[in-house]
Amino acid sequence: MKPTLLILAAGMASRYGSMKQVDGFGPNGETIIDYSIYDAIRAGFGKVTFIIREEFLESFKGIFAPKLEGKVEIDFVFQSYDLSKYGIDKTIERQKPWGTGHAVLEASSQVKEPFCVINADDFYGYEAFEKMAQFLTSEVRDDYFSLMGYQVDKTLSEHGSVSRGICKVSPEGNLVQINERTKVYEKDGVIVYEDEDGTTTPLDDDARASMNFWGFTPAIFKQAEPMFKRFVEANENNPKAEFFIPLMAEELVKTGEANFKVIPTASKWFGVTYKEDKPIVQQSLSALIENGTYPNKLW
Repeated sequence: MKPTLLILAAGMASRYGSMKQVDGFGPNGETIIDYSIYDAIRAGFGKVTFIIREEFLESFKGIFAPKLEGKVEIDFVFQSYDLSKYGIDKTIERQKPWGTGHAVLEASSQVKEPFCVINADDFYGYEAFEKMAQFLTSEVRDDYFSLMGYQVDKTLSEHGSVSRGICKVSPEGNLVQINERTKVYEKDGVIVYEDEDGTTTPLDDDARASMNFWGFTPAIFKQAEPMFKRFVEANENNPKAEFFIPLMAEELVKTGEANFKVIPTASKWFGVTYKEDKPIVQQSLSALIENGTYPNKLW
């Protein structure tokens, strides 16, 4: 059974200023999602499931359905504010959905095979999809999941510090915990993170960052649902609280219910947060086209 690619695309892109998930970055208007799907198909994924807001459906269908017809199966999952499906009989007013962990749960009725989760607006590189496909077809179990571990130096920005989830990894290569470092940058040739008091601490040369690229079986849905219900109960009066995938992972690791293999990749990651990032992403894609990594026209 071929694995599924689950793409998180329900965010409102408030900082970017428009719906960046469907903005064009390639020479023919290709989105970053196009490059992820192209790599996933080459790596052996059999289906693409978009997690979106219902009001985005026609836009996504219009952009992706024609170009992917006959190449890969696609479907759509809506991330909504309806909590009744989780046995929560409350209406909680929010401006944003409940986060990436909630988005994964929303796919439970449509995803029946091993799958990976990625962000819509991040470029991950072919090697990452190839390694994840291998894991999902030969290693994954209901108590053994994974995440891609990027070299921190392959995730930095030339335009300032970045926030990164730095993975603490066991000698066996499994996740111990993820430490959120809010200011990571290169200083005098050394990658450091900065604390609130301005103290800088160097990161190990082989430190791995989580860029929200995860591998699961459908067992995660039953494992994570009670966590989500507890999270909603604890945060019903906190409209900005979000149930993130790392929260799920850390609880499963702490309870011993599952382990996560940190799969190392040397792929270059880049992403889009602000409008000013667009030219940089376009230049990076142009370089990959010029060196033959991608064709000038994907589809």
